[in-house]
Amino acid sequence: MIIRETCVAIWDALHAAVMAQPHKEQGKEIADVFQQTCQFPNCAGAIDGKHIRIKKPVRSGSQYYNYKKYFSFVLFAMCDANYSFRYIDVGSYGSRSDSAVFAHSEFGKMLQNKALDLPEHTALPGTTSPAMPFVFVGDVAFALGENLMRLYSSRGLSLARRVFNYRLTRARRVVECAFGILANKWRFLHTPIHLKLETAILAVKAACVLHNFVRARDGYNFEDSLTHSLQSHRPSVVRGHRQGAAVREQFTAYFMSPHGALPWQLEDI
Repeated sequence: MIIRETCVAIWDALHAAVMAQPHKEQGKEIADVFQQTCQFPNCAGAIDGKHIRIKKPVRSGSQYYNYKKYFSFVLFAMCDANYSFRYIDVGSYGSRSDSAVFAHSEFGKMLQNKALDLPEHTALPGTTSPAMPFVFVGDVAFALGENLMRLYSSRGLSLARRVFNYRLTRARRVVECAFGILANKWRFLHTPIHLKLETAILAVKAACVLHNFVRARDGYNFEDSLTHSLQSHRPSVVRGHRQGAAVREQFTAYFMSPHGALPWQLEDI
């Protein structure tokens, strides 16, 4: 009871202060940091899902039993380039794919319905047209969309598409870093959580807002680790739509242009 009440109090006290949904101006600031640190323009955030190990919930059947053969629920998150969580969805069945968790989350529904307060379309740095949307970056588990970029998944990719995958991966890895920092700071995430399901979910939500609070208090200029015990979802490729494909092709062309290319990108792919 003490754990549950404390976690609720932490969430209630900190959520609005350290994890409020970004508005247009904050979205531009997030994108500026992604451009400075990851060289991916018009990026509003990186998304991913992680398994949180738990003991088998009572009368849950196989709903929480994941493909890695243990019980878990999913922590879905969107984070900025400072490794802070800007949105989380906690508690989906471990048996669900990233795309299913995303589609059923409030964030996914708002993105699908164009209800997020994203900045207006703007041209990429060094160009005057076309006006490009602000996008979130994810792996092949997420459906391609106008505001959601993912890796090219086919084999035998052209040089330009391999460069795009490299550039997107540089931006997407920040969410992996954020999960790593979270697990290494709040070490109950390294082992199965022996709490009731509802209390375990509250504990993870409390850890996430404390993570943001500590990041803001201590600053962002210290070495972060990618090593963590949170398990990724198994990628399951889902189909995107034409508008998203067109936006991705524009980014692909930009990353090969004089304005968008990095001096070292061909050496690192």
